[in-house]
Amino acid sequence: MPEEERPLTVHHLNQLLLVCSLVLLVAVAAVRISSRSGLPSLLVYLGIGVLMGQDGIGDIHFNSAEVTQVMGYAALVVILAEGGLGTKWKEVRPVLPSASVLATAGVAVSVGVTAAGAHYLVGLEWRQALIIGAVVSSTDAAAVFSVLRRIPLPARVTGTLEAESGFNDAPVVILVVAFSTAGPVDHWYVLLGEIFLELAIGAVLGLAVGWFGSWGLKHVALPASGLYPIAVLAIAVTAYAAGALAHGSGFLAVYLASMVLGNAKLPHWPATRGFAEGLGWIAQIGMFVVLGLLVTPHELGDDVWPALVIGLILTMVARPLSVVSSLAPFRVPWQEQVLMSWAGLRGAVPVILATIPMVNGVTGSHRIFNIVFVLVVVYTLVQGPTLPWLARTLRLGEQGEASDLGIESAPLERLRGHLLSVSIPEGSRMHGVEVNELRLPAGAAVTLVVRAEKSFVPLPSTVLRRGDELLVVATDPVRDAAERRLRAVARGGKLASWLGTEETDGGR
Repeated sequence: MPEEERPLTVHHLNQLLLVCSLVLLVAVAAVRISSRSGLPSLLVYLGIGVLMGQDGIGDIHFNSAEVTQVMGYAALVVILAEGGLGTKWKEVRPVLPSASVLATAGVAVSVGVTAAGAHYLVGLEWRQALIIGAVVSSTDAAAVFSVLRRIPLPARVTGTLEAESGFNDAPVVILVVAFSTAGPVDHWYVLLGEIFLELAIGAVLGLAVGWFGSWGLKHVALPASGLYPIAVLAIAVTAYAAGALAHGSGFLAVYLASMVLGNAKLPHWPATRGFAEGLGWIAQIGMFVVLGLLVTPHELGDDVWPALVIGLILTMVARPLSVVSSLAPFRVPWQEQVLMSWAGLRGAVPVILATIPMVNGVTGSHRIFNIVFVLVVVYTLVQGPTLPWLARTLRLGEQGEASDLGIESAPLERLRGHLLSVSIPEGSRMHGVEVNELRLPAGAAVTLVVRAEKSFVPLPSTVLRRGDELLVVATDPVRDAAERRLRAVARGGKLASWLGTEETDGGR
């Protein structure tokens, strides 16, 4: 029987599982390396894919742009869902107007400047230049925060960068598809109308799916806690599908729906968050490995110089112009504008979007992919390690910020109450507070304290310590008030009311 006609056997499946598990183990170990070096882990995953490819030791010949695009879209949905679930509404709400302008008008500025440079300095045709300008104008939250996660930045900076990276994928995808379509490109006003229509449809459906989904999860007790993470991710994927089927922006829909779910105080939230993070890592690892497989390193030589020139235009001209022009009406300090200009890291999204012209058969699309790949790798190597240094130089790191309180809620349906599991982290100002100083609302009480693997029923005079785990029982009407009070004490300590933190919403 010819080799290509041999059926897949259990032995082949075992070999495939062994290879996949080894790749995942190497990729997980690479996370530790990247965290120590300050480099986004995407470069390590891309390197694994390149080593497994036809020019590497794996000698795997993979050249399907269609499969890569489908896998990339699926992974991007999971990554956006994980990002939305971790977005804190209290940080995003004040910067929502500025982030929206940066993700729309800022993208337009970046596309125009980058495309002009690619056309006049590199000599690309206008269609190719516009495609590259659109592809590289989308920032990557995962790449940015994998570098900045060790530096506590002001809420306005993190909120703006996070919201921008979640919002700008949608208009960029629309632009890349429009520029990659056969025939003449629509007039700018027609294209602008299509973008705003798709964004509006995606936003409405995303918010609606997120609200109905969170309402259902809070009012229907599932039989097992492990079903809550699955239900949350299913709702997020439903938002994407609804947005895409309605000819709206599915990417914006999934991000907004996930953000609604992430701020809805759902039951078993820490478990859900951990599940989403794990799934997000798997999506990133798989996506970057496949993108690395698609690259043919020996063909990149002629595209290195154009990639360096276009990347220089993007980093030093287009991105700063888009930030300054977008944030000018909002009176953002110049230090924050400088950091946000340099923090426009490109990660998964540009490389995925570079497969769209390949699938559509655009002339020179393979060269576009190579240029984007080199640009992302080189400028991530340049920007990634220098971001923490720049934040410290601009004195934007907030020292002494209290750690947020980890609270997990399990509904007690028949008792019309909730059991709150509270973990007191390092840096929490709840350390040193007596139980009676928590001043929980009537209907809520601390019933158990776990300290050093020993549990005891606390007295009103019991002093809470770092590392303690508390079990708080609250009736249904005061559940939200109890959580707000706990978070307020965690931020302000005994003087929470005096410091004005009493009314702060306990968003995640």
